[in-house]
Amino acid sequence: MRVLGFMTGTSLDAVDMAVLETDGETIEAFGPAGERKLSEPVRKLVLAATEAARGWERNSPEPGVFAEAAAAIAREHFEAADAFLADNDLAWSDIDLIGMHGQTVLHERPRDGQVGRTVQLGDAAWLADQTGVPVAFDFRSADVAAGGEGAPLAPIYHLARARASDMSPPLAVLNVGGVANVTLWPGVGELVAFDTGPGNGMIDLLVQARGAGRFDDKGNYASVGLVDEGLLRALLAHPYFDAAPPKSLDRYDFSLEPLEELKLEDAAATLVAFTAEAVKLGFQKLETSPATVIVCGGGRHNPEIMKALRERLKAQVLTAEDVDWRGDSIEAEAFAYLAARTARDLPISFPKTTGAPSPMKGGRIVRPAVPHQER
Repeated sequence: MRVLGFMTGTSLDAVDMAVLETDGETIEAFGPAGERKLSEPVRKLVLAATEAARGWERNSPEPGVFAEAAAAIAREHFEAADAFLADNDLAWSDIDLIGMHGQTVLHERPRDGQVGRTVQLGDAAWLADQTGVPVAFDFRSADVAAGGEGAPLAPIYHLARARASDMSPPLAVLNVGGVANVTLWPGVGELVAFDTGPGNGMIDLLVQARGAGRFDDKGNYASVGLVDEGLLRALLAHPYFDAAPPKSLDRYDFSLEPLEELKLEDAAATLVAFTAEAVKLGFQKLETSPATVIVCGGGRHNPEIMKALRERLKAQVLTAEDVDWRGDSIEAEAFAYLAARTARDLPISFPKTTGAPSPMKGGRIVRPAVPHQER
């Protein structure tokens, strides 16, 4: 199948897009990839939906802003992809399937015997009707309902991508997005994956809260700041770091409040150290240590994060580009791949990646009222 994958991360930066030719097992070819920045009105609407989600109690009606945000997100996906396909001499009729992750506005891990909650917004039915292409979506709900973490979901794709590059285990893929997560391919046994801790998310929120921009561009603030070691130890005392994997996080699980007394530069440097130390702690829980760590996601663009990782990890630390991967497109590629697996009724999450009780199928597919071939 030729599949178009979409990803919009919790950084609320852009709609990422990538085309794969795949049967959900092997990757036959990599098509074009690209992004379109989220428009400011949609970004503000998503922030409003996220804020509503944080105050949404179980068993109460869904916040009204969810439907409005879902429609806007679907329109943003369509407009982004319509231009992207045209720029790459493709039409919607060239696409067999779409994989739309949707915009995460809530992710709560299971606690005290209670299943978690996860919400990704996006009107998949509207997108299918608009494009004439079936849309795979809602990839996390089945895993969560079965008692799994619902995240991370990219590990099975990380394995396929590594194999397509003729790589060998033990290998880790570290995605530093709003939250950082790692996939370990140990070589023997199942894939292991979990969220290590904050990625860029806390740094972005810090910079935004101080009115200093959307993110710490190239680590400029952190590069001239000093790490507050006492505060770093306090942050690392969070019970999440004692929990055994698999485990997952929401971007808002850690508060910025402890950093309020620090100047911006020192707070940014402390959060960079927090991200890297959390990865180090996570790696210490692995039975097999990776020889190589491939870093993807927006965090690899922050030289201070990459420097901190290289100082702390006992492995070769490379960026995605160092191994000829498309670092900004890995997640979009992953949801193209997962869409193909959904279409073929193959599992997308596993006991050691999400804590699901068994390999879990996931995702749903909505078909257009009028497919392309009938138009």
